[in-house]
Amino acid sequence: MCLIAWNWQPHSSKPLLLLSNRDEFYARPAMPLHWWGDDDGHSPTILAGKDLQGGGTWLGLSRSGRLAALTNYRSADAMRSDTPSRGELVAGFLHSDLDAATYLQQLAGRAADYNPFNLLVYDGHTLVGLESRGAKLVPMQPGIGAVSNADFHTPWPKLTRLSQRLQGQITRQRTNTPDLLLLLQDPSLASDETLPHTGVPIEWERALSASFIHTAEYGTRACSVLAVHSTHAAFTEHTFGPQGLLLQTQQDFALRP
Repeated sequence: MCLIAWNWQPHSSKPLLLLSNRDEFYARPAMPLHWWGDDDGHSPTILAGKDLQGGGTWLGLSRSGRLAALTNYRSADAMRSDTPSRGELVAGFLHSDLDAATYLQQLAGRAADYNPFNLLVYDGHTLVGLESRGAKLVPMQPGIGAVSNADFHTPWPKLTRLSQRLQGQITRQRTNTPDLLLLLQDPSLASDETLPHTGVPIEWERALSASFIHTAEYGTRACSVLAVHSTHAAFTEHTFGPQGLLLQTQQDFALRP
């Protein structure tokens, strides 16, 4: 998952609206959005796509309305090959009964066991993030927020553009799912002078500056819109491959206590 934006309104009838793009190599196998459970064979409790290589997920929602989303941290440093999959952290929170802050506090002590990441979690009451590099908890304030492949709220061009456009849609009261998916499917590139300097070649910085990425081998694999209401939730995912749109999936369900 490489781009997430949200509107957090904790005392409203729709406390959390979240948009996200997952960017990944097309060759990495994954299942699209579906209900799945834990390894003990219990009934399905998680609504998410599934990374078939690592076994976890990048974004998921539980039947009780718990939500978790993950982004990687981009740098020129080589990724370690001896670490657990970061996707297990999303599933771990969704299976857990811990509140958001407690889960992240416990995770912070072992965050260095993983390749660098940002994890955003919502427990039905609070929205909190964890930046693994400094094992730092980031409580989220009401309103618009976003994260990409740097620390929370780092103003990369695509993050700023998506946040501003999401605010505009909210102001105009145009937050239906098709309109929000169009925000995520924006292929516009940032100008060179505004690109971040993360240590990757300039050609990659350009390609990765789009909200919706498409290269020969790597690109946006899923665009997702989630709305968590006080009594129900809705999750829509558009799945993409190198040739374009593959699948559209939508799930609406009542929340369970």
